[in-house]
Amino acid sequence: MHIGLATGFAHQRGDSYNDAQFVREELDNLVLADELGFDSVWITEHHFSDYSMSNDPLQLLTYLAGRTKRVKLGTQCIIVPWHNPARLAEKIINLDIMSGGRAILGFGGGLAPHEFAGLGVDQSKSRALYNDTLDVLIPALETGFIEGEGAFGSIPRNELRPRPIKSFVGRKFCGSLSGNSMVAAARHGFGNMVLMLPQRGKEAPPDQYKAVWQEVHGDDSLPPPPMLSGNFYIHEDAGFAAEQGHRYLANTMRAAIRNYSLDKPGTFANVTGYEQYEKMMIPPEGIDAYCEEFGKGAVTGTPQMILDRMWELKEIYNPQGFFPHVYFGGMPQKDAVRSIHLFADKILPEVKSWQAETSIDERFLEAAE
Repeated sequence: MHIGLATGFAHQRGDSYNDAQFVREELDNLVLADELGFDSVWITEHHFSDYSMSNDPLQLLTYLAGRTKRVKLGTQCIIVPWHNPARLAEKIINLDIMSGGRAILGFGGGLAPHEFAGLGVDQSKSRALYNDTLDVLIPALETGFIEGEGAFGSIPRNELRPRPIKSFVGRKFCGSLSGNSMVAAARHGFGNMVLMLPQRGKEAPPDQYKAVWQEVHGDDSLPPPPMLSGNFYIHEDAGFAAEQGHRYLANTMRAAIRNYSLDKPGTFANVTGYEQYEKMMIPPEGIDAYCEEFGKGAVTGTPQMILDRMWELKEIYNPQGFFPHVYFGGMPQKDAVRSIHLFADKILPEVKSWQAETSIDERFLEAAE
């Protein structure tokens, strides 16, 4: 079973904590993950807030390619509408070359209005940009030639130099499986990234992607098994783990509500393709209760309790791997490092020994042939 480490570069330690120091510490944590035996590291993309201070995951991962030896390098996620397809293809190829073919691609659609505005992208065109960009990008990464027309404009046929070094089949995922994005994901052969886990005792949502995949590929076809993320707080004291895990995940949700303007009714009412988010608005008086309830979704406990829950999730989702967040929500750096070490020491070896029907690591070997 593949197991990685994800980070959201989620600052939330207050304005007095130096941004540059925080970014350096985050990168050091991911180098540590390589040294401790994690199979992959994953970085998000966000802009203009402390919710997630990772504004260029491909640049950061290319830097990590030079500081690590074997860990695979994943994007969770590249926000497709914010990128020109030709420039995005070049950056992806550079990462794959500099890392010796260790790139894993995760794509998303974006949501926060201030991020679209700050990047000069019309959010009402987001769905078209997402689909049209992927329709050009994905074939280009396989053939080495890029061309096409769409919401992004017109790109004449050009050869990508340097050329791709190997296929990306089996190492493409989508973290934005809603509406039309499911069809695009299925058409391009993406696996699903399950980014939010159900609370214990609550059923996982139905697998809508399977139905969409079969509409695209046929009733006998199945999508690749998913990769599972989620927030994990591990400590030898189970009660302390629950208290702290719930607290820090609630902090994460408070930052998310601000980042996505979910406390500002009317934000999405006239944004084409995003109208459904208007139903998710949270009144100011309900934010604390909502965040506290959301915080209970953290997977918390002793190492054995974490292993038990991960086994349950394995049985529910039949994944090809995990890539948990083990620090989040403004957790102090010393606690983040402690958490990484404890997870690597007590959980990593056991989970790696589990069998997966399909392994992303095997697909890497196939892609290299």
